Amino acid sequence: MTRRNTVNSRIFTASRSRGTLLRAAAIAAACLLPTVAVRAQGTAAAGAAVTGKTGVINIRQAIASTAEGKQAGAELQSQFSARQNELEGLNKQINDLRQRLEAGRGKISDEEAARLQRQGEVMARQLQRKQDEYQEDVNAAQAEVFDRVGRKMVDVLDRYARENGYVVILDSSAQNTPILFASTNIDVTQDIVRLFDGAYPVKAGAATPARPAAKPATPPAQKPPQR
Repeated sequence: MTRRNTVNSRIFTASRSRGTLLRAAAIAAACLLPTVAVRAQGTAAAGAAVTGKTGVINIRQAIASTAEGKQAGAELQSQFSARQNELEGLNKQINDLRQRLEAGRGKISDEEAARLQRQGEVMARQLQRKQDEYQEDVNAAQAEVFDRVGRKMVDVLDRYARENGYVVILDSSAQNTPILFASTNIDVTQDIVRLFDGAYPVKAGAATPARPAAKPATPPAQKPPQR
């Protein structure tokens, strides 16, 4: 995976890489499925006894696999790539400064070492602040995508459940769903993705609205002077 693909990867995976960018999006997605289960059960409860099938879906995987989800992922990658590059550049400057201090140990004056140390601490605080802002903005943009796509997916899943006799469909990607094992025979993820793409086709080259970053990228910190 190339550097420029890392933003897109973080958007639609449960990876615990820098920032854990799915935190807000996962919360939004996890709230969707209980509504579907209640609707399906309510429909079945119109009869005397509730009988029917049980299914599972990975809602995050389903959203990311739709044509609209893939398009949104590409747009978020483009939207945040400049800020990610800025963070990587600042991190490199800090590492270069650290290496310069290590290489100069015993060779540079105490005053110069202290100056470089202070400069590194300032840059480290700047990096942390920018990382926090970046994560906050990415989380907000992700949550908006999951909410937009997820609301439509709930309607598709609700209709699918009623038409195919499901009384409950559980989200296997939700942390609060205690699924220890589920047969692939009851996994409806791919069925829902196909139905979603059929109901909500994405036109080639069409742009899906995406929330702009709340805070514009700022110029990278000035590199430390070379000796």
